[in-house]
Amino acid sequence: MGTSGRGRVFLVGAGPGDPGLLTLRAAEVLESAEVLLYDALASDAIVAFAPATCERIYVGKRAGDHAMPQDEIERLAIERARAGSRVVRLKGGDPFIFGRGGEEAQALAAAGVPFEIVPGVSSAYAAPAYAGIPLTHREYAASFTVATGHEDPGKAVSSLDWSKLADPQRTLVLLMATANLREIANELIAHGLAPQTPVAVVQDGTRPSQRTVLGRIDSIADDVAAAKIGAPAVVVIGGVAALRTQLRWFDNGALFGKRVLITRAGEQSGEFARALLARGAQPVVAPTIAIVPVDDTSDADRAIDDLASYAWLIFTSQNGVDAFFARLAAKKCDARSIGATKVAAIGERTAARLRTHGVIADLVPAEFISEEIAPEVIARSSPGNGVLLYRAQDARDVLPQMLQDAGLIITIVPAYSTVIPPDAQFAQKVSEADVLTFTSASTIRGFVALLGDIPASHAASGKCVACIGPITANAAAQAGLTVDVVAPVHTTVGLLDALELYYATRT
Repeated sequence: MGTSGRGRVFLVGAGPGDPGLLTLRAAEVLESAEVLLYDALASDAIVAFAPATCERIYVGKRAGDHAMPQDEIERLAIERARAGSRVVRLKGGDPFIFGRGGEEAQALAAAGVPFEIVPGVSSAYAAPAYAGIPLTHREYAASFTVATGHEDPGKAVSSLDWSKLADPQRTLVLLMATANLREIANELIAHGLAPQTPVAVVQDGTRPSQRTVLGRIDSIADDVAAAKIGAPAVVVIGGVAALRTQLRWFDNGALFGKRVLITRAGEQSGEFARALLARGAQPVVAPTIAIVPVDDTSDADRAIDDLASYAWLIFTSQNGVDAFFARLAAKKCDARSIGATKVAAIGERTAARLRTHGVIADLVPAEFISEEIAPEVIARSSPGNGVLLYRAQDARDVLPQMLQDAGLIITIVPAYSTVIPPDAQFAQKVSEADVLTFTSASTIRGFVALLGDIPASHAASGKCVACIGPITANAAAQAGLTVDVVAPVHTTVGLLDALELYYATRT
């Protein structure tokens, strides 16, 4: 161990791919990782749990393509732990189920390096579940067996007992079996399994790229070859496989498999990406804006010092709320500084962010746009009342103009600014997407700028363009985009609901 005395290795199961199946302990360990050694089957969304300061080392192994030999992986984990680092060895599925986790734990124990095992959800049962296949069912199977279809090539004789595996009363689950599927099927039939026994092969289980082939044991190898099913895949053999036709739930949603471009700021894309994954879509994170603080905070500080003089404090976004409370904290103040000033929030998400700071908005308009909040503020105010508007530096002037025309005295504080982050791969990400989503007019401007010489209309050709509301849709139209979906409820959830309805009505 290193001089810090805190070096430790965590053997963590990443689960089958869906980040929603990551355990709480696994997420906790990942978030404190200093060195991350991760496998090919650990999804990008799960690797992203590690902090930006974490040293990430890819050690994945695919058939015939090993990024790093097994003994080198073990040596590296031991070396980094002895240097005092918190090392996370992230393995697909569960580290102790066909993942060589036992061997790695033995190496750590022999080296005297402290370690912890964090179990993960195994693809052995998760992939069938996401394909609508229960491994046990009172009418078909009271038990199941999990075996590898790819034994240690150094073995002279297989240790699998085919006579016991060919049991029609028990579900057989095989991992890493696609390459040997024809031989496996022949062995099972030769040992008594009926040729018509149902079989399902699930590739990329729990992911938006999941594909399933359902067939019979005597022809499944040909079916899988025709469908070009490859690794990683789980093979389910037995009567329960046929239940997929009734219980299919994950891969039949309207958004399943759709690649959806997320253009909002990177730090705000996580929740949207997780919501897409939950609906079977593949998020493509490609921020067209980044939120940065303003260089000069003197206007914000003066407004905070004079909060008591304002009748209303209006927030137009979560970013404005964050910027406001950041300035309060810098001045060693908190929500009590708001005092008797009424607070208005455009959008339920903005109101929710206020609640995290202990502030309940006095006004949240039914429609989440600036034009809706103005009449309600005006109706509850008197001419000459002061209104403090905390918003983006480059926001539209519609709201302050409406309030000013009603005789209110408006103070605008530029709380934050939006910039366009560089992305050399942006055009490629757009070309690979099926759906382009936009959550503000600024994301449209960033989209156009990042495309450079490529016309926005050309980049969006053949793709669904979805906007969070009419103002964003209008900006998209002005940029030459044909808008297919405008969310009636101006939230990311509303946008996803509208997208699902759009695709559901097209099938």
